[in-house]
Amino acid sequence: MSFSLQRGSVPLLVSMPHTGTDIPPELQGDYAERALGLEDTDWHLQRLYDFLPAMGASLIMPRYSRYVIDLNRPPDDAPMYPGASNTELCPTHFFTGDALYREGRAPSPAERLRRLEAYWQPYHTALAHELARLKAQHGFALLWDAHSIRSRIPWLFEGRLPDLNIGTASGAAADAAITDAAAAACAGVPGVSSVVNGRFKGGYITRQYGRPADHVHAVQLEKCQSLYMQEVAPFAYDEVLAKKIQPMLRNMVAGSLAAARKLYAR
Repeated sequence: MSFSLQRGSVPLLVSMPHTGTDIPPELQGDYAERALGLEDTDWHLQRLYDFLPAMGASLIMPRYSRYVIDLNRPPDDAPMYPGASNTELCPTHFFTGDALYREGRAPSPAERLRRLEAYWQPYHTALAHELARLKAQHGFALLWDAHSIRSRIPWLFEGRLPDLNIGTASGAAADAAITDAAAAACAGVPGVSSVVNGRFKGGYITRQYGRPADHVHAVQLEKCQSLYMQEVAPFAYDEVLAKKIQPMLRNMVAGSLAAARKLYAR
């Protein structure tokens, strides 16, 4: 199976599309040796969000690395942020801009199509079906798309990224009350900066599935890894740092769900 899905009991689905760490053995020889260190992974998110089972949330996660295929990119590979540096559906660069593959070993069009069918499509089919199940059961669904990233990556953005980056496709993917609840839960927390629809407004998952008119809302949270782990190899989880932000993170998710429930309790 190329992904795992844990079905929950509340109208909340959390997607973690960049937590996969497997690269199929038959592909490993095509990559630069450095790629096997998986430096651009969204590390330790399931551990950071360890409160999700108690909330009754559904959770979907991939098995394979984003270096195989990026589940948060559109199937036609259109750039998510025109005019800026972008990684592709089948990435060919590290976040530093360096080549991900050995010379002449980047995937062919046929190989990209194979990966789309083998890895990307099953994840999205399952995600869509789970959202449909939750909506049918509860009357609405909230999708929380969870990500993390190093705080400084010059190839992708200038300077240091805000600690918490809430994205709703500039408001198109979620009702404003849901966005406001997520922002309020982290506003004013000492030592933590946040922004709504800044550099990261939400990738394909947020933009594709967030349809407030159809009672499905989507929020992407891109957080700096410096909040809870070491940003350099071996990318170790920092229990002390993580415990400081987990209550806030839980409040963001729970507050967004409460705001969504209030919308449909009218």
